[in-house]
Amino acid sequence: MENKDSFAPWAVAVFLLAVLTVQSGAVFAKKLFELVGAEGATSMRLGFAAIILLVVFRPWRIDFKKGNIRNFLVYGLALGAMNFFFYKALKEIPIGIAVGIEFTGPLAVALFYSRRPIDFIWIALVILGLILLLPIGDEVNNVNFKGVLFALVAGFWWAIYIIFGRKVGKDYGLPIVSAGMIVGAILFAPIGIITEGANLFTPTILMYGLIVALLSSAIPFALELIAMTHIPSKTYGMLSSAEPAVGALFGIVFLGEHLFTIQWSGLAAIIIASIGATLTARGR
Repeated sequence: MENKDSFAPWAVAVFLLAVLTVQSGAVFAKKLFELVGAEGATSMRLGFAAIILLVVFRPWRIDFKKGNIRNFLVYGLALGAMNFFFYKALKEIPIGIAVGIEFTGPLAVALFYSRRPIDFIWIALVILGLILLLPIGDEVNNVNFKGVLFALVAGFWWAIYIIFGRKVGKDYGLPIVSAGMIVGAILFAPIGIITEGANLFTPTILMYGLIVALLSSAIPFALELIAMTHIPSKTYGMLSSAEPAVGALFGIVFLGEHLFTIQWSGLAAIIIASIGATLTARGR
């Protein structure tokens, strides 16, 4: 029988496609913020994604007796919370900075699997990167502490999503992403509905919401779940290191969110730490 943790080269391409897709979705989400705020955009993203994945994967066929139902519920909670807090951060700070700070979540997962003396180097680089990204001094005037806090919370839930995503992906297969999205929507979509009300259901908002859901959730989460179950945590962490740079480039090209040299240095430190941590990690 094939080892589920074995490396599958095609899964790398699947994961990189997910990275490009989700950063495109972030660009559209920032446009949507101007109309319905971060809470409303989260509702649209989770709600539409849940409906799309419900139709595609028909989660009612899942045999939940095959795995741990608590793992599934934590996965759904993490999926919704990761979306909600990332959008709260994205409203306050540039995409590249938000992704860079949020990325401490999957980096923490990589470091968890490799507790060796060399890991202190990667931890030091992460701390340095975060310091360079913090809104301290006149060099960084496009970042505020509220956005940083939201991004850190999103990073925590991203780590939980990775850990439990691998568990439920192996237990239940690809359709579980649909059931997890439904749980996330049930928990977090009401927040935007309460704050924005009928404004969410105008034609323009619905169109933007559908685009954001496809690019940010429905497509990339399905792609990531496929990749997660075919590449080890070490490889996943190393590939994920591209996300802060891709996010920053998308912010520059599509939103004019130019970063300062000190911020690029911070992103570089986090990316180097991620690559180093995953290369030196020991699988479990």
